[in-house]
Amino acid sequence: MPHPHRNAIANMNASSLIGIIEESKMTYVRENLSIPLHESQVKLLKQVKKHDKPHHKKIRVKQFEKAEKTDLFNLHLDLYLKKYKKLAKKGLIEVDESPDSALAYDCTLTEKGKDVLDEIARLESEWEDVVAISGDDLEVLRNLGLNSFEISYRHKKKRDFIY
Repeated sequence: MPHPHRNAIANMNASSLIGIIEESKMTYVRENLSIPLHESQVKLLKQVKKHDKPHHKKIRVKQFEKAEKTDLFNLHLDLYLKKYKKLAKKGLIEVDESPDSALAYDCTLTEKGKDVLDEIARLESEWEDVVAISGDDLEVLRNLGLNSFEISYRHKKKRDFIY
């Protein structure tokens, strides 16, 4: 007997389908990951890797210098720092709050964090096999990604890359 949601999914728009696909991938990763992480922690760990790249760090320093240090700014700073510290407690990253730093804080991956990111990448690749993504499917997804990227990039650029 087919799944009861099969007909509903067959009639969904692209936006809803993308949400289902992302949720499926994240669920697969989290269920098979050797360490319990919340979805937001998986995404944050990936951000640490991205922000560790020299050109990204340079942009972050530049934007931090330009940002107005309002109460709202400091509130957001504290909230994000709290999230990073949770990853640090798990031994996945190190948080540097040195006053000598050009940023209020900076994060770097530990060896354990790098291993977990490698495991996440492996699990995401396994998920692609499980859901049977073909070469043609991948090409369609690449085109969607390229077309979609412009929207978010323009938005970030308008905001001077301060999110």
